[in-house]
Amino acid sequence: MSFAFGVVLFALGILVSVSLHEAGHMVTAKAFGMKVTRYFVGFGPTIFSFKRGETEYGLKGIPLGGFCKIVGMTPQDDDVEPGDEKRAMWRYPVWKRTIVMSAGSITHFALAIIAAWLAAMTFGLPNPAFPSTEEQVRAEPAVIALQDCVLPDTTYRACAAGDVPSPAAAAGLQDGDRITSINGAPINSYGDLLTTLRTTTPGSTAAIGYERDGQPGTAETVLATTKRPPIDNASGPVSDVSALGVGLVVSTPGLVSYGPVEAVGATSDFIGDMAVATAQALQRLPEKIPALWTAITGGERDIDTPISVVGASILGGEAVANDAWELFVMLFISLNFFIGVFNLLPLLPLDGGHIAIAWFERARSWVYARLRRPDPGRVDYFKLMPVTYAVILIGGAFTLLTITADVVNPISIFSR
Repeated sequence: MSFAFGVVLFALGILVSVSLHEAGHMVTAKAFGMKVTRYFVGFGPTIFSFKRGETEYGLKGIPLGGFCKIVGMTPQDDDVEPGDEKRAMWRYPVWKRTIVMSAGSITHFALAIIAAWLAAMTFGLPNPAFPSTEEQVRAEPAVIALQDCVLPDTTYRACAAGDVPSPAAAAGLQDGDRITSINGAPINSYGDLLTTLRTTTPGSTAAIGYERDGQPGTAETVLATTKRPPIDNASGPVSDVSALGVGLVVSTPGLVSYGPVEAVGATSDFIGDMAVATAQALQRLPEKIPALWTAITGGERDIDTPISVVGASILGGEAVANDAWELFVMLFISLNFFIGVFNLLPLLPLDGGHIAIAWFERARSWVYARLRRPDPGRVDYFKLMPVTYAVILIGGAFTLLTITADVVNPISIFSR
């Protein structure tokens, strides 16, 4: 029940975000005197609507977004009534049109920033010092968390009958113990533990030195056998290696809370890091398509593949079901930030495409004026329709691919 509640709650959060996106367009357009005739939440058949002034507001039956209608967005639009010619959007200065078209993304950024600031003061934001790379993880002290079993290969799943029990548990080791040696070889980090296990014969008896509550101890256990790729090549061929059946307990806290003033700087740093990560994710989108197809056709789902609104809602449901509200909020923040950035890409029919055309027209007029040539006028949007349709087709296909992957083989953080 909590999972379903989380899915619905996250989907509702997305709907509210998109509705506020459209409200951003509407409010700024009205503030500049542009004519907005319609503002609706959802698509499809109208459930109800009412009119205030010159704008009709309403709710439609399919809760998958929203829209607002600004009269005369392009010179080719034929929705300008007699007497409203001066209020057509395309006639306004380029800076005003830029504000109106970017207001949707600015709304998403504002939601992300406010949510991050509130998170910073409650459960906290990700700690910049928390180890995030493989190199940083291996440099951590070998403080262990016991696993129930050792899986026979690289498959990630729950333990089942027939799986080898954890050798660490059999040796009497406990969560929070720090491994200090194996067969006399000193262990100074988690990387040392991995390296030493790889050089120890699978199935052999190992003497384990450890430290618990500041006190040294020793134990013996028979190491299990599993299959792993080389330490320095995660995509390399797997082979039989020794396993102790432990994970790493990172000594650095993953989340850090701040006071209201400190939270401003922490939020700024967090959003800056998110901007870099978002730019990198957008650059990697094309290369992730084969991985999505693999997930759909029965292969393992790469956790680094893109997700749709459906996938994000599923993760939101998992977060609520596991009482991980911090993950729920982080998903909300990252999704809003990504939508904000994506909508500013200079491609039609995205908002960024309209902004790019507006500034192209302004730059072209400036150049022609300096050359003492007649102003070439506005861009003909009809000539750009083939490019627009291509973007819509590619974007639609990619969206369909991600939704299918999220339904057939969804990403799961807590269990598989």
